Amino acid sequence: MFGCIVAGRLVQTNLRQVDVNKYVFELPEAHLINHLVVFLLGTIPFEPGYAATVHLLWPNKDWQFLGVLSNDKPSAIFRLKSTISPEEAAQMPHMNAELGISIEPVQAVEQEFQRARGTSQAVVPAGQQVSPQTAQAFAQKTLGNLYEYAMSFATRADSSMGLIGSGAPVQVLPTKVFDDWYNNLLRKIRRDPANSMSM
Repeated sequence: MFGCIVAGRLVQTNLRQVDVNKYVFELPEAHLINHLVVFLLGTIPFEPGYAATVHLLWPNKDWQFLGVLSNDKPSAIFRLKSTISPEEAAQMPHMNAELGISIEPVQAVEQEFQRARGTSQAVVPAGQQVSPQTAQAFAQKTLGNLYEYAMSFATRADSSMGLIGSGAPVQVLPTKVFDDWYNNLLRKIRRDPANSMSM
């Protein structure tokens, strides 16, 4: 029903059912994973009124909400590097993780999405100062959003083609990507200043 792709690895379809509506992918060497894609295989779409939440479980931690899959959004890219600190990753070499998928009624999925979104919102009432923690959280979320957007346009190039290096492959980004991202962000802020702070 679900598939998972980690860049540079084979497609994973070795889903393990752990409950009536809950499934798990094992992610070996998860500390080396930057991004992964989770998707519906297309053979068995969700029944009407159902969707799924996607979660990540690092050793000795609680499940972390990543996002949602539905018939309208049958695939999603998730960034794992932001779910664990570099210090934690350095202390646990060869660290595996689990990717959990839970099929739930759409209303429950929407509620969990709103709860997760609410914890990262940084809406500040007029006249109130922004704490350093809030500013840092917003900056990290903004940069993470930019990184994910930009990397979706990255192409590989051989550095022997006049680029820096000595033949090693490099990733190239058109500068227009940054202009487009910035203009999209400005439009979002103009349309909904409060909610745009949650990215």
